[in-house]
Amino acid sequence: MADPNPLAPSWLHVPEDANALVPGLWSRTVSRSDGELVVGGVAAGELAARFGTPLYVVDEEHARSRAVEVRTAFDRAFAEIGTAAKVYYAGKAFLSIEVARWMAEAGLHIDVCSGGELAVALAAGVDPERLGFHGNNKSLAEIDRAVQVGVGAIVIDSLQEIDRVAEAATRHGVRQSVRLRVNSGVHAHTHAFLATAHEDQKFGIALEAAEEAVELIRSRPSLAFRGLHCHIGSQIFGADGFAESAARLLTLHKRLLAGGDVPELNLGGGFGIAYTAADDPAPIEVLARRIAETVAAGCEELDIPTPVVAFEPGRSIIGTAGLTLYTVGTTKDVPVAFEDDGETAIRRYVSVDGGMSDNARPALYEADYSARIASRVSVAPPALVRVAGKHCESGDIVVDAEYLPADVEPGDLLAVPATGAYCWSLASNYNYLGRPPVVAVRDGDARVIVRGETIEDLLARDAAYDPSEQTPTASKERSQA
Repeated sequence: MADPNPLAPSWLHVPEDANALVPGLWSRTVSRSDGELVVGGVAAGELAARFGTPLYVVDEEHARSRAVEVRTAFDRAFAEIGTAAKVYYAGKAFLSIEVARWMAEAGLHIDVCSGGELAVALAAGVDPERLGFHGNNKSLAEIDRAVQVGVGAIVIDSLQEIDRVAEAATRHGVRQSVRLRVNSGVHAHTHAFLATAHEDQKFGIALEAAEEAVELIRSRPSLAFRGLHCHIGSQIFGADGFAESAARLLTLHKRLLAGGDVPELNLGGGFGIAYTAADDPAPIEVLARRIAETVAAGCEELDIPTPVVAFEPGRSIIGTAGLTLYTVGTTKDVPVAFEDDGETAIRRYVSVDGGMSDNARPALYEADYSARIASRVSVAPPALVRVAGKHCESGDIVVDAEYLPADVEPGDLLAVPATGAYCWSLASNYNYLGRPPVVAVRDGDARVIVRGETIEDLLARDAAYDPSEQTPTASKERSQA
């Protein structure tokens, strides 16, 4: 095995085989055939040839089966403690009409956060009663539309929204079910959590203000209070944060029972996935069982009925169902000093045809990803690389540190796993790049589920663009040069 590059982070180990696919990072149908990466029975080269790169690829079989797996884990865990679970797919992770249909067919509810996401879910034919509507600043039009179509639950995020939702419900002659988002004071991280008295954030209201807010909700005849809601963070690997948050909310839940029914408790989402070999999230079955046991113990201690408990996983369903294909454009070796005496090591920059416009997470959160050459295998020794995008930003990094075969070269296809969540949904047109298409693969078939954007699409939004005009010709000076 090659010696580690001193520029590599401590968690990144030199692989015995830089072609090997690390278990847990890739979707369930990914394999290699004659050295080429295959997903859903379709080879990477075929996908690139048909649809171009960058390309988002979603393993439909993985997404569907994972949705059922997550729902089943919570159904079973909470049935064992004598209640039921509701699982909402968090559409913010990735939402399209096709994906919304997959989630509904898997028996999940769907959580939306805007009028646009609501429109996608409705276009997919999802029963509005199975939708939840989030957002810290829902517009009056969004609230009105949600009430009009019969959204199952609107999450109240501020005192002002109580009147806004109540007025919309009165206007439409309905009684609208609502939840109240509160800040439990627990913020969970990947490996630890902090429990504090207050949270400085835009979402929800303070725990100590919740009783007054619920009184206001209950005073509105057009509103039906369903229960409390909280969200403690993202990319959470264990159950401790959920347990602490549940304990705090159940204490409040008991006090609220004195004023009326509180049929549900929503503990939010945030369940993590593996992006690198260093990540080790607990299986969803383990998390569901531990959270259910905590809720059961809390209700028994408080001597209250066990409510229906709701969850909102997104990333943990769709994240590893996706990968992104890129084409390598340039490579360069950069000597980097790593010792005070000026000793250097080589970091190889591998630049691809996408970047922060199709995956903003590394730039936003310093998120780590992994990568493999998708078009072939190689016997070359591993070399430390940094996969960079093509944008005019030094922070345009796709994969900060990875070991790839040292002969990685222009024209190679590169695959980055676990890009199903928060990549397409955060995509932009920075530097006037069109957002890539999304292709679903299953049983040897590939089809576009979200069309990519062309330069013509981007120009069409510019009010000064006249497609009838000819492309400007080179200047006279240049043509005579």
